[in-house]
Amino acid sequence: MTSVHQHPGHALEGPSLDDLRAQWSDELRSRGRRVTKQRIAVLTAVHRHQHSPAENIVTYVRDELPNITVQSVYVVLADLTDIELLRKFQPPNTPALYETRASDNHHHALCVVCGRIEDVDCAIGEAPCLTPSETHGMSIIAADVVYRGICQSCRSSEEGTGSPDPHAAHAAPTSSGLTAH
Repeated sequence: MTSVHQHPGHALEGPSLDDLRAQWSDELRSRGRRVTKQRIAVLTAVHRHQHSPAENIVTYVRDELPNITVQSVYVVLADLTDIELLRKFQPPNTPALYETRASDNHHHALCVVCGRIEDVDCAIGEAPCLTPSETHGMSIIAADVVYRGICQSCRSSEEGTGSPDPHAAHAAPTSSGLTAH
């Protein structure tokens, strides 16, 4: 299983899980969906493990629902993405990742060494955050930006090893592009 390194406690800040489940239930109903244990389990798993690929989400959901099929999790992920309770994004050279922060046009910062991903608020504060030089007749509604850099932890490790190449001093990403932990 691959994972994305995140700031400890990143997904657990804010309302309690019970409050979130009640909110998700209301949002599901308002979007014409039934509240099911599968949908709530997927939302809970993604909330606890932001920026996770589907294969990891299957494992996390199975902690709560051991008999759920892989196909069921993928169907629920697609449905929750379609109704915008989840956001799916795909940084270069990685599988698609999911997050519960779906109602705004934020961006992501990706550490090129360890794979850590953090949310970055929109620079302007409203979508689409960026204005292209040419729209080709399109009405632009969103801009997806991935900032690439080296996180503080990896920079500190680099300084400790004296390695001039930040990639040489750290775990290599897996075939999915994410660092296995």
